[in-house]
Amino acid sequence: MADFAPAQLNEAGSLPAERFGMLKRFMANRSFVIGGALFLFVVMVALLADVIAPFDPLRNNFRYRLGPPNAAHLLGTDSFGRDVLSRVLHGSRVSLVIGLLVVILTGLFGTLIGAVSGYVRRLDNLIMRIMDGFMAFPPILLAIAIGAVLGPSLLNAVIALTVAYTPRTARIVRASVLVVRESEYVEAARALGAGHVRILFRHILLNSLGPLLVQLTFIFALAILAEAVLSFIGVGPSPPTPTFGNIIADGRNYIAEAPWITIWPGIAIMVTVLGLNLLGDGLRDVLDPRLRAEAR
Repeated sequence: MADFAPAQLNEAGSLPAERFGMLKRFMANRSFVIGGALFLFVVMVALLADVIAPFDPLRNNFRYRLGPPNAAHLLGTDSFGRDVLSRVLHGSRVSLVIGLLVVILTGLFGTLIGAVSGYVRRLDNLIMRIMDGFMAFPPILLAIAIGAVLGPSLLNAVIALTVAYTPRTARIVRASVLVVRESEYVEAARALGAGHVRILFRHILLNSLGPLLVQLTFIFALAILAEAVLSFIGVGPSPPTPTFGNIIADGRNYIAEAPWITIWPGIAIMVTVLGLNLLGDGLRDVLDPRLRAEAR
């Protein structure tokens, strides 16, 4: 059976030109380029942490306790004599892994819930009222409550953040599905006898990915910020595992005499979140046809 997605109704040879035009729009968007460069830098640092880090991030050396930045320890040492640079580099890896897991799980569950809610009309009201119940709580407070119940660990932090941010993703997907399911190519596929599963996943969801990708980019940034909050109050990954939040928590009692312990992971969080937010803004500007029309 032929597919009726809009892209497939174009003439032969138009798809490569369309993809090239999309790539040009991405490269011409300043937010996308700057955000992508910042985030790529953070990802490369995390991947190469074992090579770049000058010391073992878990090794204690009390002879250099609370040492200021110097030639040996470029960002100083913490209260256990551990190298702050090494801990920030390895902490970026853990924080990014948490953010990525939250994005993947939120995308899967949010897409499934939103797609079913938007496509199956008789379930829409019930599912959305449940999502509204979760959304009645600020996401970070809901994540803190779940994390406090489950206990401090990396897995529990991922579960808490996934539960907190899935309802927002579900609403974004539902809104897109409600619009796309009324499109002519969906009606054509339905008239030709396509099943509900095929219509939902092959025609509707594939044409609802734009808003979802933008939302997941912002959730990635929010998850990294929220992980720092959870770790700071003791319900995130357990010390001595280095994460941005754990490093800041380790230095909060020494902020006056050793501010470098908290300053550098704070800057790392700022760069990571700024990159993801700019990347999300760029994706939204390019993928949203209304914004493209206004730009013209």
